[in-house]
Amino acid sequence: MISGPDLFDYAAEKRGGGDRVPLAARMRPRTIDEILGQDHILGPGKLLRRAIEADKLGSIILYGPPGSGKTTIAEVIALTTKADFVRLNAVTAGVADIRQVVATARDRWKLQGVRTILFIDEIHRFNKAQQDALLPSVEDGTVTLIGATTENPFFDVNPPLVSRSRIFKLEPLGVDDVRCLIARALDDSERGLGYLNISIDDDALDHIASFANGDARTALNAIEVAALSTPAGEDGRIHITLEVAEDSIQHRALRYDGGGDMHYDVVSAFIKSMRGSDPDAALHYLARMIESGEDPRFIARRLMIHASEDVGMADSQALLVASAALAAVEKVGLPEARIILAHATIYIATAPKSNSVIRAIDAATDDVRTRSISDVPLHLRDASYRGASTFGHGVGYKYPHDYPGAWVSQQYMPEGLEGRRYYEPGENPNEARVRQRMAEMKKGCDGSDDRLR
Repeated sequence: MISGPDLFDYAAEKRGGGDRVPLAARMRPRTIDEILGQDHILGPGKLLRRAIEADKLGSIILYGPPGSGKTTIAEVIALTTKADFVRLNAVTAGVADIRQVVATARDRWKLQGVRTILFIDEIHRFNKAQQDALLPSVEDGTVTLIGATTENPFFDVNPPLVSRSRIFKLEPLGVDDVRCLIARALDDSERGLGYLNISIDDDALDHIASFANGDARTALNAIEVAALSTPAGEDGRIHITLEVAEDSIQHRALRYDGGGDMHYDVVSAFIKSMRGSDPDAALHYLARMIESGEDPRFIARRLMIHASEDVGMADSQALLVASAALAAVEKVGLPEARIILAHATIYIATAPKSNSVIRAIDAATDDVRTRSISDVPLHLRDASYRGASTFGHGVGYKYPHDYPGAWVSQQYMPEGLEGRRYYEPGENPNEARVRQRMAEMKKGCDGSDDRLR
């Protein structure tokens, strides 16, 4: 049974005229077999399918990009379950709504032996108080939770709720899946556009299927706009050409969120493309971030980090370029800032690479955290105040500029770490010169450069 408005209230649709309900809503699958693109969780023998068909569903969280079928799966469950099905939206529901659902669910179980399934759309938008109010009833089985979210639940959902739910990750629809969905809509006279005399060119179909970017809703909205806005020809046929398709889906539905999983995936790909010296891939991910509304200052800061982490001593100019990019972006802003970011991205991606800097600081940090560390040697301690020499501070310190080449051998490391080495020059021309200079200094110390090889 379903509490509240029927999720498939086609009677109301017919009373009000089917064309008032968006095509994407009318074409929602009504059975598991009609759901496209999620065979990895709903194919024959898969756990989620078995649980739905047996009406033995435990608490689950459906995680995936927009238009991948999260709400559709919930609605299929609503149509097949013998449980009471209640739907809340995390944007509009409050703690009072949750408590009311829980109280009703408890009474229904005691009086009728009927369990309650609670579907919460956009569950990541629940604040801590809302999630805390829900947790006890999920924990004791008063309600079975179905949460839907576009954000990685391990980042954005209360860990206790995640630990008591099975996570199912939905994938974006493939291009073939979207083509199939459009074909269904064009053929279906009851729910779709089959009552119209429509023809669509192959290149137009391919364009919509591709530019929907795995979002079923985007594809169906586009085909509906194309069909309803195109006048029929003399033969009575509505002809959807490539030009019509391009007008109907003017902007690609980019899968990118500002603080969730896709955000981190794109940023990761951006950094790894620069690290791999692929400027074209780096520019692709840069464009995705910019077009999705990412803060250009965030991108510039990532460039600065990468300039030291992965270019480092191989080309220290990279850090200056990245720093200048951040300053310029803050002064210029978008859209022109994209040029500055592209400039820095190309420079850093094509620069020679060395991770000697991060390896050096990580090694030093590890020693500080894990080893017994002695005091600063006396000759290196602050001797700028009167009486410092009384404590031996600064006594015996050799001022390097008093010696040829501004270098003299003396102990800088604390006792117990003498000879400890963190920085190892990388195999690139710039660090080769550093390696040579260090070797020459070592020779000046003891006539050997073995430690620097």
